[in-house]
Parts: sequence; structure tokens; C-alpha cells
Amino acid sequence: MALCRRLLALVTLTTGAACLLTSCHQATPVAALDVPGVPVASVAPATLTNDLVLTAEFVPYQDVDVMAKVAGYVKNIRVDIGDHVRQGDLLATLEVPELQDEMAKANAGVAAAQANVVTARGAIQRAQAEANITHLSFQRIQDVLTREPGLVPRQEVDVAQSRDLEAAAQLAGAQSALNAALQTKSQAESELSRTNAMLQYASIRAPFAGVITKRYANTGSMIQAGISSQTQAMPVVRLAENSLLRLMLPVPVNAVAEIHDGQPVDVNVVTLGRTIKGKITRYADSLQASTRTMETEVDVPNPDGKLVPGMYAEVHLHLADHPNVLSVPVDAIDGLGSSVQHAYVVRGNELHLVSVTVGLQTPTRVEILSGLSSGDQVVVGRHSGLSDGEKVDAHPASYEANGTSRS
Repeated sequence: MALCRRLLALVTLTTGAACLLTSCHQATPVAALDVPGVPVASVAPATLTNDLVLTAEFVPYQDVDVMAKVAGYVKNIRVDIGDHVRQGDLLATLEVPELQDEMAKANAGVAAAQANVVTARGAIQRAQAEANITHLSFQRIQDVLTREPGLVPRQEVDVAQSRDLEAAAQLAGAQSALNAALQTKSQAESELSRTNAMLQYASIRAPFAGVITKRYANTGSMIQAGISSQTQAMPVVRLAENSLLRLMLPVPVNAVAEIHDGQPVDVNVVTLGRTIKGKITRYADSLQASTRTMETEVDVPNPDGKLVPGMYAEVHLHLADHPNVLSVPVDAIDGLGSSVQHAYVVRGNELHLVSVTVGLQTPTRVEILSGLSSGDQVVVGRHSGLSDGEKVDAHPASYEANGTSRS
């Protein structure tokens, strides 16, 4: 009897374990473990707007170190940092003793040359008078010989003719001397003008209207002539034109094709809480090798001086509008920016790898030119580990499930 009870208990335990194992296998189907879940989004029409926001810096329209053209000592300097000057205003005066000596010599040279010209003119007058008398005497003898041949001895005729020729030669020599004196005078006057011009450079003036942003020299400083790149000449001051500023934009390579002169921009100066309407004034039409950006400029009037060089601003450029075009989220496309681009389309819980051609790209969506149709379900997010023809369990991406758009 006890043996029968033990056999019955063993059979009951074995049957229970078999039932438990059977129920576990039925609760976890093998197929469900093998099919990965993927988020999908619909290919749908949308209006894509390509706006570019860049950080830009204000710089002076003109910014130069004002150099001296002649070497000398600073006699006085009339400006300091922050002073506003007009074009032509005197900034500093140099003491140049050598030029003053050259000026005195040049004046003396002009005076001497002028005296030589006066002397030469007097010599011409005397030579002209002598030539007139001798020629008249010779002409009278010639007339007598014509009326009464043989009346005047031949020797006397020859002497008169010789004196006439000599007087003419002396007149020509006097004329040559006058020409030489005039040329010497012209050279002396040119030297005087040159020396005077160089002396004028001792007065250093503002080349344009602006503000003094740096002062390098003081009274008594020795300034070298800044006419050669090989000399380490010290500037006198630094002058910046701030009434008109340049806003420097580093436009990235993918937006270069959309940039053109006169293109409107919105300039947001955050530090001043101020937005300025502007337009692109000029661009380099070439890329900087180190940054792969194109230098672009917007001229910004600054009549009140509130904008200061070195300030930063946000620049909003509206590049393009593409209304009612097929689009998908940017993370649905593999290989954006490369020669081969593709997407995974889910049809009947199966992946299909398709090649696509894209157009306008915004930060969140990209225009589809070919390869996809409206309503197609495309995989978004990471595509690693997926393969063409693979079975998947598709579910709407979070922004699709919430009814939101990422355009």
C-alpha cells in the first residue's frame, strides 16, 4: 500500500513539470524573439525653409596704423585714445632738422639759379644789340658794292662780314647760356618742391575720419620712416573708422551657392537687445582652406556709435523656400552629403533598401527628389545592423506617434 502511494506521487510530480515546461514555451514564441522593432516615419509633403544662423563679428570699416613718411623726433602729438578726428586733422608734428637744412639749401639754389637767368638774359640783350650793329654795318657795305663796285676795298668787306658772323655766334651762345640757366632754375625749383613736400610730411594728418584706438608715440619719441617693409618703423597712432562697420560672416561651404549681393539679413545684437535689417555687401567668392568657409561682409551704419568693433551678433540669412515638397526626417537618410544616399522602406513588415536623391536640407527634414513616394514608411534613427529583406516590427517614431512634425 505504501509503495502504491509513492508511485502515484512520482507520476503526479512528473506530469506537473511537463505541464509547466509546455506553458513556458507557449508564452514566448520563437518568432517574436527574432524580429527587431524599428521606428518609422511617413514620407509626406511639407514646406521646407532653409534659414542659416551665423555668429558674426563687427570690425571697423577701415583700421590702419598711421605711419610717418619721414624720420624724425615727435615735436608734439595732439591726439590720444578715444579722440574723434576728421579727415585731414593734424595728429602729430615731427622735428626733422635735416629737412630744414635741405630746405635752406634748396631755397639758396633757386635764388642762385634765378640770378643766373637774369645774367643770361642781360648777356642776350647785349649780344643782340652787337649783332644788330655789325649786321647793319655789313649790310651797308654790301649795298655800296652793289651800287659802285670797286669803291670799297675787298679786305674791308671781309672784315665786316667776319664781325657779322662773330656777333651772330655770340648771340647764339648767349641764347644757349640762357637755356642752360633756365634748366638749372627748373631743377632747383623741383628740388625745392620735393624738399618742401617732404617737410610737409613732418605734419602727420588723419587719412580719414575716425577714432584713435591706440597711441604708440609720445613727445620726443624717435619715429622711423614707414616707407619700407624691411624697417621696423613704429606707428604714431592707430585710426579706425567706426561710423560704418563691417560685419564678418563665415558662411559654410554648403550655403555658399545661395549667397549673393544684396541678399537681406537680420542682425541680432544680443548685448544691445537690438535687431538691424541689413544686406550682404560683398563676399570673397573663395573658401578659406583652414575653415572651409567663405568670408562674407555686411556693411552696418553706426552713426550713434553704439556698436563697437569686437561685438558679436547673430545673423539670420533666409536662403530658400521649397513649398509642398516630399520630405522625410534627416535621420531617415543614410549617406547625406555623399554620392550614394539610401533609405530603408518598410513594406509588409519587410525592409527594402532604396536609393534616393535629395534636395533642400533643413536641420530636421530633407527634401526627396526621387526614390520615395508619399505615404512610404521609412526607418528613422540608427540603421546599423539592418539589412535588405529583413523582417521587422515597425512602429511609429515618437514624434509621429505624438502627432508632431519635425519640419
